[in-house]
Amino acid sequence: MLAVFLLNSLVVMLAVIVHYEFLYRVTVVMPKIKVRYRFRIVIGVFSALVAHAFEIWLFGLAYFYMHHTEGWGELKGNFDGALLDAVYFSFTTFTTLGFGDIEPHGDIRYLSGIEALTGLVLITWTASFLYYEMQRYWGTK
Repeated sequence: MLAVFLLNSLVVMLAVIVHYEFLYRVTVVMPKIKVRYRFRIVIGVFSALVAHAFEIWLFGLAYFYMHHTEGWGELKGNFDGALLDAVYFSFTTFTTLGFGDIEPHGDIRYLSGIEALTGLVLITWTASFLYYEMQRYWGTK
């Protein structure tokens, strides 16, 4: 159980650090971009989507590893063991969409639970970040 806790903590920590770095870099770079002020928001949204996709891939790689390594559990259902299936499961879990066509069994379930919580927090962080950036640039000519 300690290994499950450590791996889950590592993946969450990496996702939060990646998200922070993306948002920080956007904050630093955005004022220097030579485009209309309103288009800076579009750049912010695109950057946030890239950050989320990267974070989802981190979780997807963890699912892929756990599924193919003895003792971590497995993903069952519409899952053939491919990396893209693990990433698809990660996308549906991170966004809390949860189609249910792939189900975690064993200790891998804990990662899916913490990913849903992490996704909720990071998506909310992105929303508040974009709101703040819109306040800075929306009324500017």
